[in-house]
Amino acid sequence: MLFFFSYIGKIRDIKGGYLLVWLIFIISWLTDTFAYFIGKRIGKNKLCPSISPNKTFEGSVGGVIGSLIGCLLFTYLFKGKLELNYFYITFLSVIGSIVAQIGDLFASFIKRNCNTKDFSKIIPGHGGILDRFDSILFVSPCIYIFFTYINR
Repeated sequence: MLFFFSYIGKIRDIKGGYLLVWLIFIISWLTDTFAYFIGKRIGKNKLCPSISPNKTFEGSVGGVIGSLIGCLLFTYLFKGKLELNYFYITFLSVIGSIVAQIGDLFASFIKRNCNTKDFSKIIPGHGGILDRFDSILFVSPCIYIFFTYINR
């Protein structure tokens, strides 16, 4: 797990990295938040019921939209400090949101195979503290690869 968190430091070392690190959290947390609220509100079609029975396709799409809104707003607010292309950021936010959801499903898969609902009781009813970080573990390398090899 520490290996994945090391990407946060690597991103920090990229030009403008002190701001780019925020994209990890924008993508991860807005995906989780929008997916939850959209899924609760209009979700009908189960995404992967054997792994996470409450996740819906509609929620998943809502998560991608939330990530996109957040990343575009971030790009607009910091356009003077970062040279970010709106097309690339759109691509990154969509891919990052999908990766975040894969990370979330991976954590759910582990919990299901360990016959546990929550990794801890620190945040009751939330799946534990790892639920705040499972997406980040997967999104961090994605952001690093993007800004190291694609958007140079």
